[in-house]
Amino acid sequence: MSREPKYFDRSFKFSLLHPRLWPSWLGILLLLIFGLMPAFIRDPIARQLAHLVKRISKKPIRVARANLTTCFPEKSADEIEELINENVENFVMILLAQAELVLKGRNNLRRRVNLMGFEHVQAARDSGKPVIFIMPHVWGIEYAGLRLNLELPMVTMAKAHKNELFNWFNNRMRSSLGGHVYMREAGIRALLSELKNDNSFFYLPDEDLGRDKSVFAPFLGTTKATLPVVGRLAQAGNAAVMPVKIGYNRQTRQFDLTVMPELPADTMQGKENEALALNKAVEQVILAYPEQYMWFLRVLKTRPEGEPDIYA
Repeated sequence: MSREPKYFDRSFKFSLLHPRLWPSWLGILLLLIFGLMPAFIRDPIARQLAHLVKRISKKPIRVARANLTTCFPEKSADEIEELINENVENFVMILLAQAELVLKGRNNLRRRVNLMGFEHVQAARDSGKPVIFIMPHVWGIEYAGLRLNLELPMVTMAKAHKNELFNWFNNRMRSSLGGHVYMREAGIRALLSELKNDNSFFYLPDEDLGRDKSVFAPFLGTTKATLPVVGRLAQAGNAAVMPVKIGYNRQTRQFDLTVMPELPADTMQGKENEALALNKAVEQVILAYPEQYMWFLRVLKTRPEGEPDIYA
């Protein structure tokens, strides 16, 4: 069995020039053009394109509507639709901007992302601890990861894209400041090894990974299956656990990135306690910018015994 590190190879291969990938190259070229535009030109274009995206993305919109209706039972149908409209607009605005993370330098990243609460990270670093940042799937996550990577050594883990060109492009962007991007199959051991090498990383606790080993805990207006592994990982790697929130401000055309205080270690003791603590942290991050969470993901796929599938 190979012991080589299971992280993505960011080197360019001539196979990426195959004719079947030419449409993908066109898509990347368009993203690069948008990435070069100033935000005051790009954002209005993105908001217009969002109308088209909403019309053609029927299935993701249905998933988003099911998630929002379940998580916010107190909201009216009109309020849910307004949230969906804002969500799609933010998705398109942030997607069209992301190529700037490849094209433009570190000073641009500092200008585009206002970093707040870094004193919490500094306190952990001063005590010799790496940090496990808790962040769910939000549209601005790439900006958050690279902005923090300017301040401390970071690695990450990602699921491989089916399109090898997009796979190369995305992971080259994510590793542009030197941190490795591990494949999912690398598992928890790879992350533990990185913690022991003083590298920090994001952990995304909102993904529904099935009933096996998950624990059900309250989440917004419902209940969610959560995998409680962060507590043990933090203890084994002597790491601090900190939630992070990020949102795009349309007025300033900047991202506001806030590192929140460290989660107390005792709240992460035991699977039930940890699932509760993780879900509360995810709630805080989502509620700060509910229109910028990836509601199209099936984050409530696994339901408690006897509850129907909300996506049926």
